[in-house]
Amino acid sequence: MKILLTSALLFSPVLALACPPVPDTSERMAELVAQANAAETEMAGSDISREMWEIWADAPDQQAQAILDRGMSKRSGYDFLGAIADFETLIEYCPDYAEGYNQRAFAYFLSGAYEKALVDLDRTLELRPDHVAARAGRALSLMQLGRLEEARTDLRAALELNPWLSERALLAPGGPLEPPGDDI
Repeated sequence: MKILLTSALLFSPVLALACPPVPDTSERMAELVAQANAAETEMAGSDISREMWEIWADAPDQQAQAILDRGMSKRSGYDFLGAIADFETLIEYCPDYAEGYNQRAFAYFLSGAYEKALVDLDRTLELRPDHVAARAGRALSLMQLGRLEEARTDLRAALELNPWLSERALLAPGGPLEPPGDDI
C-alpha cells in the first residue's frame, strides 16, 4: 500500500505539492484601473487591458501555469470538456487562484452552461473583486439567461473599472443591454 501511495504522489504532481500563496497584486491592479479610467484613446485602453490580463493569467507557480495554459489551449480548440477538466484540476490544486474559476466559467459560458458560469464568476469576484473580465463575463452570462437588468448592473460595474471593454457596446443604443427608454 505504501508503495502505491508513494507512486501516486510521484506521478501526480498536483497531489504531491501544495500551491503557493497567490501573490497580492491588488495595488498594481488599482493602478491599472486608475490608468484605464484616465486613458484617452482606445489603443491606450487596450494596452492597459492586456496588462490586467497578464496579472490575472500569471499563475502562482510553474505547475499551476502549465495547467492553466493547457486548459486555455483546449478551450481555444473548442475542447470545452477537456478545458473544464483542466480548470477543475487547477482549482483543486490552487483553490485561492481566481483565474482557475474565471477560465472554467468561460468554458462553461462557451458551452452554454450559464448558471454554472455564474457560480464560478461569483467565486472569482470573491477572490478578486477587481477582476474586470469576470464582472463583464457575469454580465454576459446574465444576458444569456434573460436577466437583463442584472446584466446591465454588472456591465456598468465592469466599465467603472475599465471603460475600454469591448462589451461596452452592449449598452449602446441598439445594443442588447440598451437601457429601456421612456415610451411616449
